[in-house]
Amino acid sequence: MSVRLRLRLGAAPSAHDYVLGEGLVGELGDLVAEVVDPGPCALVTDDAVAQTEWLEQATDALAGAGFEPELMTVPSGEAAKSVAEAERLWSRLAEAGVDRAGVVVSLGGGAVSDLAGFCASTWLRGVAFVPVPTTLLAMADSAVGGKTGVNLSVGKNLVGSFHMPSLVVADLATLATLPERQVRSGLAEVAKCAVLAERDRLGWLREEAPRLLRGQTAQLAEAVALAVRVKERHVRDDPHDRAGVRALLNLGHTTAHALETETGFGDVTHGEAVAVGLVVAVRIARARGLCGAGLEAELVAALTALGLPTEVDRRLAPEALLGRTRLDKKRERGRTRMVLPLGDGGAELFDVPDEELLGALRG
Repeated sequence: MSVRLRLRLGAAPSAHDYVLGEGLVGELGDLVAEVVDPGPCALVTDDAVAQTEWLEQATDALAGAGFEPELMTVPSGEAAKSVAEAERLWSRLAEAGVDRAGVVVSLGGGAVSDLAGFCASTWLRGVAFVPVPTTLLAMADSAVGGKTGVNLSVGKNLVGSFHMPSLVVADLATLATLPERQVRSGLAEVAKCAVLAERDRLGWLREEAPRLLRGQTAQLAEAVALAVRVKERHVRDDPHDRAGVRALLNLGHTTAHALETETGFGDVTHGEAVAVGLVVAVRIARARGLCGAGLEAELVAALTALGLPTEVDRRLAPEALLGRTRLDKKRERGRTRMVLPLGDGGAELFDVPDEELLGALRG
């Protein structure tokens, strides 16, 4: 059983299907053949997913539909998102004979799709890309919207491109083998989307937390659909992040990226960092009178029920985190720009002085 969500993210050629359901990896070849003619195909995965049944299923499905899948394995986690790994993949694409009519398929989490999508966007100035997310975070976030990229030592996602997928295939069955910490991480992005556009869903997240964390399919499907729905709403008319609408999806991410960079891309998951970043943003908004204390209480209750952090780790120096925010992509002319929620729903970008942000980081 699956559903197709038609995403219209920018001009007509960027419209594509997001297929959500169970058992889809076994149908991958037929699904990809709907959008790309069979031929040379790069199948990019990471060390962890390479040890699961999903890789064999994906390879067999692609080959069965007439594709010629060439396996390309990268390190797990953020270590995959490096310039060195991108160069290695470009070389492998040449060896595999992936031409302008070819396709890059990613099988894994957000780091794999960010890297594979970046290589697809730049190889021969752009080839088709089909992400097959296997983590809740990737299903809810990185697989939607066409942002790709790699990290530098000084910051996250500082090099990248916009490259819309030809198709997204999200098989909820892959989440059965996902560690609970990674499920929690994905739910932080769902909570962000709820704050942005569907605040009544914060209560739903709090109430459904036990079932979501147990991996019950119906609840997970509803959570993913919520995130995809809200992301499309913000990306549809601003696909290249020029009008300030898409930028609102960065709610919580100014602090989150600082936390991830300061801790070395790995000690803190992206979702854990986003959870803390959401609370910091709401705290600043409340102090400014942009929203009431009720939103902060609802958010903290939902995040706590989901087992996510709501405060900066006391072992981290707030001053160091503040320094990391100075490479945030929203920063303009030396000013930190943060997405802050509004009391009547939605959010806006605001200038936030260093001392104000520092105070919120300290709690």
